[in-house]
Amino acid sequence: MRFFTPIERSQTLTEASPLAGLHKLDQAERKRKLAEYADLTETDLAALEAGLSAEQAEVMIENVVGRYVLPLGLAVNFLINDRDVVAPMVVEEPSVVAGVSYAAKVIRQGGGFQTSSSDPVMIGQIQVLDLADLDEAAAKLKAAESDLLQKATQADPVIQILGGGARGLECRPLPDTPAGPMLIVHLLYDCRDAMGANMVNPAAEALSPLIEQITGGRVNLR
Repeated sequence: MRFFTPIERSQTLTEASPLAGLHKLDQAERKRKLAEYADLTETDLAALEAGLSAEQAEVMIENVVGRYVLPLGLAVNFLINDRDVVAPMVVEEPSVVAGVSYAAKVIRQGGGFQTSSSDPVMIGQIQVLDLADLDEAAAKLKAAESDLLQKATQADPVIQILGGGARGLECRPLPDTPAGPMLIVHLLYDCRDAMGANMVNPAAEALSPLIEQITGGRVNLR
């Protein structure tokens, strides 16, 4: 299954999207055209109708009493990094999909979108108090960085399999705050395609006793 097609530079980048005029078709014809465009199988198309079962809903959130259904539409005309892209959208308000598709069409005429991305690195903060010497504490942590990063990555076995994990430590001495001197330790954590909180928070918790042991300070917020 794919929701984009590459466009060669030799082609006219501003030519119409392969799914242009989708709004003029009935729902069955839209599905047929989508199947041709994205190489969808009958099983893929059936999934568009299946929705969420009661059993699936029960294990997703608490106190489930039902399911809430919204329409799934396709925003078209996107040209992103020289590739035709279809954007699935679930919305309850009319004209949103049409408006997005029109905006994409206008931008397409200027060459489309060009994107870039940074590494998927999140930051976990660990606050260390009751330190006699902030710079000395920071130096000790940097000296033990390799062991600390290994410990942080081990907090989530799955992220290791996916190629993510702890990438670095940064120390920010704050000698003059209303709460007194403190050292803020930044744990740089590659969370891959996840939002990251369920990885970064346990990693920060796992490091806290070690940071206290190394620095002689007291970890407060993390």
